[in-house]
Amino acid sequence: MGCTSCSNSNGSKPAGCRSNGYCVNSGCNKLPAFDWLANMVQDDQGVFPYVEVRFKNGRKSFFLVPSFINPSMGSLVVVQVNQGYDIGVICLKGELTRTQMRLKRVSPDDVNIEAILRLPSQEEIEFWHKLQAREGELQRRSRQMALKLNLEMKISDVEFQADGRKAIFYYTADQRVDFRELIRVMASEFKVKIEMCQIGMRSEASRIGGIGICGRELCCSTWLTDFRKVSSSAARYQQLSFSPDRLNGQCGKLKCCLNYELESYTEELKKFPSIDIKLKTDKGYAIFQKMNIFSNEMWYSYESDRVNWFKLDVSSVKEIIKNNQLEKSISKLEDFVVKEDNEMVEEFVYEPIQFSKKKPRTRKKQSKA
Repeated sequence: MGCTSCSNSNGSKPAGCRSNGYCVNSGCNKLPAFDWLANMVQDDQGVFPYVEVRFKNGRKSFFLVPSFINPSMGSLVVVQVNQGYDIGVICLKGELTRTQMRLKRVSPDDVNIEAILRLPSQEEIEFWHKLQAREGELQRRSRQMALKLNLEMKISDVEFQADGRKAIFYYTADQRVDFRELIRVMASEFKVKIEMCQIGMRSEASRIGGIGICGRELCCSTWLTDFRKVSSSAARYQQLSFSPDRLNGQCGKLKCCLNYELESYTEELKKFPSIDIKLKTDKGYAIFQKMNIFSNEMWYSYESDRVNWFKLDVSSVKEIIKNNQLEKSISKLEDFVVKEDNEMVEEFVYEPIQFSKKKPRTRKKQSKA
């Protein structure tokens, strides 16, 4: 990882790795950000006084930097919240923060933007780490309480406020849940203020994380922040089979990556004729079977013989349709079949390897003197 700010006092294990603590340079956390323009953009008006601070699992907000502190990228800072204070990590500063605020439509003149209070002390950081260690136990106990009260909800994550006064419980539910009794039970046992926050299935997957079918980390837990609607038509345009096991992600909904190349597919599909048009030949009508979008190829078969398919080029299909519109029919599809490349390919003959059988060595018995 190459960072020097996440080592333990005894030097045994990094504090930010393997859930042993918190890494202040964001190398071990979700949705990391790096300012590639830090040494390129020159600002004649001085340093931009706003920074973006990231909290647990990618939650981010903008804050004003006071003149008496000069934090750097990855620094821990204490910020003001509704009741008490919280600790976050600076993930963006400088001119890239100005661009980010413009993209998220946040005005620097907004009076609601809070200022950073100070840098945390070592005692505050250690207390914050102890609270993070309690989050797993609170999640387990809260799930048991919800089951005992017969509530149809799933508590997926817990986030402690850095001062220990409040804990946010993130949950998912298919319908409205009356959790007032649950809040009273949790508040009496945990001795903190309870806040319930309902999230969607995609947000839950982004907070928990995991490995996708592609072998990489989930996009929603690494870089994807806006969850756009994914429709089943995206799979239909890309000629994908409607298999829930292949199309659904770990959140149970259609994968976000179905939208990545959708625009390229829709642009290429404009070059193809409608698949509902039948080709008229002397041997009968031919119907569409499948297509290869980026190779501009289409497969057709006769209605009377749907087993044998014929591969045609898009230009040939358009020519046949044009002739049909002029009330002209072609003799057969075989005249327009795309010819394969018949280059001579050297054939390799593999012969089985025969190993010579050797007689096993026998040790000679030594004669006794």
